[in-house]
Amino acid sequence: MKTVGIRKWLAFGAVIVAVFSAGLDATILSIALPTLAHSLNASEANLQWFTSGYLLAMAVAMLPAGLLGDRVGRKKILTAALLLFGAGSIGCAFATSAEWFIAARILLGIASAGIIVMAVSALTVLFSPEERPRAVGIWGVANFLSLPIGPILGGWILTHFWWGWVFLLNVPVSLLGFIAVVILVPETKSQNKPGLDPAGIITSAIGLAAITYGLIRAGQFGWSDSSSLLFIAAGAIIAIGFYSWELWLTKRGLKPIIDITLFHSANFTWGVLLLAILVLAMTGVLFTLPQYFQGVSGMDPMTTGYQLLPLVGGLIVGSVPAPYLTRLITAKLSASFGFLLLAIGALFGAATQIHSASIYIAGWTALIGVGLGITLTTTVSAALSELSEERSGVGAAVMQSLQKIGGPFGAAILGSALNNGYLNHLQLNGLPKAIADLVRQSLFGGIEAAAITHSPSLLIMAQNAFVQGMDFALDITGAIALAGVLLALIFLPAQKTFVKSAAQ
Repeated sequence: MKTVGIRKWLAFGAVIVAVFSAGLDATILSIALPTLAHSLNASEANLQWFTSGYLLAMAVAMLPAGLLGDRVGRKKILTAALLLFGAGSIGCAFATSAEWFIAARILLGIASAGIIVMAVSALTVLFSPEERPRAVGIWGVANFLSLPIGPILGGWILTHFWWGWVFLLNVPVSLLGFIAVVILVPETKSQNKPGLDPAGIITSAIGLAAITYGLIRAGQFGWSDSSSLLFIAAGAIIAIGFYSWELWLTKRGLKPIIDITLFHSANFTWGVLLLAILVLAMTGVLFTLPQYFQGVSGMDPMTTGYQLLPLVGGLIVGSVPAPYLTRLITAKLSASFGFLLLAIGALFGAATQIHSASIYIAGWTALIGVGLGITLTTTVSAALSELSEERSGVGAAVMQSLQKIGGPFGAAILGSALNNGYLNHLQLNGLPKAIADLVRQSLFGGIEAAAITHSPSLLIMAQNAFVQGMDFALDITGAIALAGVLLALIFLPAQKTFVKSAAQ
């Protein structure tokens, strides 16, 4: 059922509030970690699981959320996910131990999967193919608007109030989203219910969880860690088994979780893969910039949030003209152009020095934002053009599952590049072992070591080493974006609109 006129956009606004609540939580957590370490007596392993538990739960819940949305109703799943998100946020706020907090984060991960998948499904259900690129641009802005707002708002709360309010902040936002969805969003579900396919659900969940966990470990311990590689390999094998099983069901006229024929479409396949590559490239920026602002420039979390505004501003500037650009020069060239801008921005970023001017950093981050906006809108519109309203839930889950793998994959690759660059530029001869080991841990370990030894030269060395590592990571980001240019030129169809494809 399609809504009409202003009500349709109001309904989408309700969905956007839900998306924003999920994004806000992730950015706020990053600035709250030092406080949580003290308040919950959390170890380094606990802190890692505060994020990893969330990501793993999300990976496991993606496809089941899409399946349930198609079977029982997408509005029902979205409202249930919003209520669960509020409950998980309350659990985080009143946690008295690291274990309690991890359990609450897992609950939030499950809820976020439902919110994110149903939000993408709404793009297909609410909008015609002509309207979809515009809606995708708004959805993209909502996804990234939490990047600056989370640190700004979270930093202010942490400065003036009890840390629990950082998570209780999610409760009114999720309740507002819940009320708006109940009032404005129509209920939709598949007329022909997709099969439950227990074997497919189990294998997809285990495969995605294993790959995600392996990538998280690789980000923490490096690519030489055999356990990381084992989890990634096992997850990939299970994922191949899942695909083979779904193909077997399809050939026999049975009901699989996913519509395998989607992957026969270059729009869907390369829209999704290019979106994952975009997320992979973006990780280089999002992983390094906050550390640069806080560890090198000495900014607090609130000011760091303000420094990320050019990135979001660029995203808005890129998203608005993207549909018109596609109609003018085709999707193939539009996505390629966006990737090219991202690559140029990253390569300019790779020239950043320890005392680079704020205007220079704002310039290259804004350029990256423009490229991100163009590419995000084009690739998502391409993928969504192949999704029917009938299977929009599971189709959205497939798209989001592959996209979410791009985040930990990017953190593993670019985090390793940053760490290697940092370590290779340290000169620690003559330092006591304890101090040298502290410096090797990270930039912030170097800052702590410099404070302990009252050594400005040690501080400058650690900061300079970090910048060298950051520049190396941004060089790789630029290379990934250039690969995106080539892949878009070779594989993405040269369409000027996605209307014809969607109607097929």
